[in-house]
Amino acid sequence: MSPARVLAAALTAALTLPLTAHAPASAATGGETPADPFFSYDRPATYAVRTERVSVPLRDGGHLACDLHRPDAGGRFPVIVYDYTAYDDLANLGKAAAYYVTRGYVAAVCNARGSGDSPGRLDPFSAQEQHDNYDLIEWLGTRPWSTGKVGQMGLSYGGHSTLLVAVNKPPHLAAIIPVDGISDWYENTIYRGGIYSARIRDWQRQVAPDTLTTYARHPLYDDYWRERSVKARWENLDVPTLEIAGWRDRYRAGMVENFLARPGNVWLVAGPWEHGWPAGQPAAIGNGAYLAWWDRWLAGRDDAPLPAAKVTSYEMEGAGWRQFRSWPPPGARTRRLGLNADGTITARPGAQATRTFTVNTDPGPGTAGERLAFQTEPYQRDLVLAGDITARVKAAFTAADGNIAVIAEDVAPDGTATRITQGWLKASHRFGHERAVPVRPGRTYELDVTTWPVHYRLAAGHRLRITVASDDYPEIDSDAPAGQVKLRLGRGGTELRLTTR
Repeated sequence: MSPARVLAAALTAALTLPLTAHAPASAATGGETPADPFFSYDRPATYAVRTERVSVPLRDGGHLACDLHRPDAGGRFPVIVYDYTAYDDLANLGKAAAYYVTRGYVAAVCNARGSGDSPGRLDPFSAQEQHDNYDLIEWLGTRPWSTGKVGQMGLSYGGHSTLLVAVNKPPHLAAIIPVDGISDWYENTIYRGGIYSARIRDWQRQVAPDTLTTYARHPLYDDYWRERSVKARWENLDVPTLEIAGWRDRYRAGMVENFLARPGNVWLVAGPWEHGWPAGQPAAIGNGAYLAWWDRWLAGRDDAPLPAAKVTSYEMEGAGWRQFRSWPPPGARTRRLGLNADGTITARPGAQATRTFTVNTDPGPGTAGERLAFQTEPYQRDLVLAGDITARVKAAFTAADGNIAVIAEDVAPDGTATRITQGWLKASHRFGHERAVPVRPGRTYELDVTTWPVHYRLAAGHRLRITVASDDYPEIDSDAPAGQVKLRLGRGGTELRLTTR
């Protein structure tokens, strides 16, 4: 089996598992269903499935190879584009999509250009791939067996594709369900804080090796990346959108950003999941919730509920599922804390001081360089983090550039540490990723490092630890120039801003 197929199998294995929306599970796993009729919706299967291979024509004369799964009956049906990816896994995806076909939907499962039996060159998330997806939706929306209402859903690659085609506004696209999708391919995946992510290179080698060259040619944010961005066209994200995110997933920041940009037509569900379909972890959300969404927006069924709130979020290590009308939740506030030279974090910073660490330049795993750690006293009562942690790092470098990684951890009374979130910034990108502005060695700069968002309960007796370093392999490359970093601490020095409720 090819590496791409191995990767696809891993990503889609959860799709073929039995639905376990009501399976008993502890609050720690998030396996219980949110107390909302949307998540327990279902209706009986009423159709057999018939399948055919079709070639969908594209505007430039090319075509996409698709498996078309239709109810074995006459009439017109709404259509779902199911997980549009480059992983050539049509058979498994077709099995998963059958749930919807038996309930009155056509499902199209297709290979993106340059993958499987679809000819051409694979260029993930490019304008070409987006145009192909647009043409697919319009072809499906105008078939004699189609009602003209088309939806699209997908995980990771398929979630990115779903969001990107939506901002191209194909007329027949009526609603979408992106799972673990992007707001921006550059920021969320390739150059985190302007620093290349080592984590993505295995995917590049296996799926899209050409990108090892092309991505390296674009270290700054330019039109190449705007082409691959939802954020650059947020005003076009205007169809009903059900975002499914995970508080342990690498794309949670992008999903939250999309919601904040378009709260009128986007609903956000964020659970205690890592990267993958929630239905396999075990599921608090399953096919029934997705069916409710399609029944509402594609089939026009008034009895199909929407989520009871715009945000359904699982409070990690805490109260389980909660629902809010906005994010951060109503009543959230910002706490400001200072980092001190004695390694403490306090609301009232101590005397001005500095501490220095040496940059790590070894790119391999297990070679973490020097880092500075700071922590609070044990909390007397639970503290719920609900939003971003922003660090305003005041630092000087001995080189003309540098990387800053900020890592937040939950430290239990026995000393066990659990990573909560992290953020990164290349110092030369302090004014944005469109241009690199070198630093002057020895001069102190303010560097705002924003972490991935969280919904996490720090229990009484636990501490919050913040680590500042030059590397965080494999999340970012250890590519900062050799030298030292001096942090300014205490009054007027490096500070944190926590969003809490």
